[in-house]
Amino acid sequence: MPARLGIVLVSIILFLGGSWGAWAQTPGNLDDPETVIRMIVKANAEMDLKTLEAHMAADEDTVGYTIGGRKYIGWKDVKQAFEEEFSMLSGLTIDILNLKVWQRGEVAWFAMEIDYNREVQTAAGPVKKTWPLRDTGVLNRRDGTWMLVNWHESMREPIKPLAVEQEVTPIKAGANPVEVNLTGEWEIQEEDKAYQAKLNAKGNGPYNWQEGRIQTEKVVGRLWSGTWHQKGNDREGGFEVLLSEDGKTADGVWWYLRVGTQKNIPPREWGGTYKIKRLSPLPSS
Repeated sequence: MPARLGIVLVSIILFLGGSWGAWAQTPGNLDDPETVIRMIVKANAEMDLKTLEAHMAADEDTVGYTIGGRKYIGWKDVKQAFEEEFSMLSGLTIDILNLKVWQRGEVAWFAMEIDYNREVQTAAGPVKKTWPLRDTGVLNRRDGTWMLVNWHESMREPIKPLAVEQEVTPIKAGANPVEVNLTGEWEIQEEDKAYQAKLNAKGNGPYNWQEGRIQTEKVVGRLWSGTWHQKGNDREGGFEVLLSEDGKTADGVWWYLRVGTQKNIPPREWGGTYKIKRLSPLPSS
């Protein structure tokens, strides 16, 4: 994501989490699939990458899906997503609302609903966000230990298409829009992270998350739109924000257009919100 996406979506967010509390199980009972699921849940909530790696299959062709149009193949992709997610968080609690597990011989599968409660530290203080998720997955017993080999994650609630909700005063016919000078340093805040961009007068320049870059397409009135590109995690998308009257802040949305090789993501369907604040003085012109 631009500093989820991704998610991401994907963020990121990832596929499992859960409150441990009264649901705690004996860690040593690895022959019970539900126990292993809850161990993975606990490790996710505690950002324990070592335990996650121990109970997720390392097969190169293992496939997992999560929100934001993201697909993971093999442990390497999943590990990178975990590391990105954990690096952004200052706190994480995740509640299991329900969990059902079935077993037939050496194969088990589950359905679970969770609340994934993220906390991210920004310049304005901690930002908390809950994602209501549902998860399904398959486990395979190998050498007496259950391993997660496939999973799929989605939102429990319908995702509405993104849009800039504020109204913009229409430009009169024949009038020339005033050119906005976007030169300076800006803080871009998403729901789960914040980072800084250094833009030129036309609104183009890098930002310090995933080797990102903002490319402005146009500013019409106070409506500012363009694209973002992230070399670090191979993602790109678009954005549309509404500048304040004084030109010091902007609010709006961003969305994915591509995640890795996946290019069939409908515009505005997956993304999040932008809050942009100018950090440097307004240019004199």
